[in-house]
Amino acid sequence: MPSLSKSLALLLSASTSLNLVTAFVPKPSSTAFRTISSSSLAMSDAERYTIPDQPARFARAKEQKNERYLDIETVYNPAYLKGKRVAITGANRGIGLALAKELVAQGGKLVAIVRASSKELDALNPEEVVTGIDVTSDEACDTISEKITGGPVDILVNNAGYFYEPEEKIDSLNFKEELKMIDICALGPLRVSANMFNNGLLKEGSSSIAMITSQGGAISWRTTQNPTGGDYGHHMSKAAANMMSVLLSQEFKDKNIAVGILHPGFNKTDMTSKYAEIWEIEGAVDSSVGAKRVFHEIGKLNMDTSGKFINCEDGLEIPW
Repeated sequence: MPSLSKSLALLLSASTSLNLVTAFVPKPSSTAFRTISSSSLAMSDAERYTIPDQPARFARAKEQKNERYLDIETVYNPAYLKGKRVAITGANRGIGLALAKELVAQGGKLVAIVRASSKELDALNPEEVVTGIDVTSDEACDTISEKITGGPVDILVNNAGYFYEPEEKIDSLNFKEELKMIDICALGPLRVSANMFNNGLLKEGSSSIAMITSQGGAISWRTTQNPTGGDYGHHMSKAAANMMSVLLSQEFKDKNIAVGILHPGFNKTDMTSKYAEIWEIEGAVDSSVGAKRVFHEIGKLNMDTSGKFINCEDGLEIPW
């Protein structure tokens, strides 16, 4: 048994060590504790992220009477578009044409960037129509800045996309089509954005970019949305587009150019007609509604939301 003096010495030593450790533990009132509490823990995943199950997402919105989801008009304020020069790729059809129509209806100045125009696009009397732009062509994209004559744009909407219609499985893969989708959906927007920025058509501190991608690029959602796999090219192209968009948002931080990454929602277009039988179950909307959802989110885009992947249906984030 240790002597009384030794026991007392050990007790004093332990007390001193405890005081030293305690000195380095942040108190609840410290800056470190406040930062964790107010930032990292301020929003739960359920509040931050939407859910991958599309029918369940739509059903939940109806059950909760979510007006933001079910009727975008209840929150949409397009006033910011008036007088803005907005360049839209793929503006001759589909969701791109719907965006063009909505922009013009709200007094915006449309700069359409397309391979070829259409009667519906011409009927909008765009401020500029830039034709002959195949986003898979380096040479064609290099001419964009030469063909745009009205000066810089306030917003660039990279919308041009491609979806190979037949379903791909391991015994029906089409590698040429997969590369085409990746080229159009991921490299295409980068070619357009690079040409316009490098030639002064996107201005530091004032212009912004909206990337129209897809929830199909969320890797963590494939187990829910693609439980048996398939559609390789589509999902790889959208994942690549998301990666490109995040990298661009990082590079443009010091240039104060926000880059939004947007899933436009499930829209009734020629591109999604292969899924027409599930349009109503999963809450697909007319492209005119989809366009308002997209512009609603573009209107909220800033440097704090730059690089985030947003579902335009409910305004929540989609995980990578």
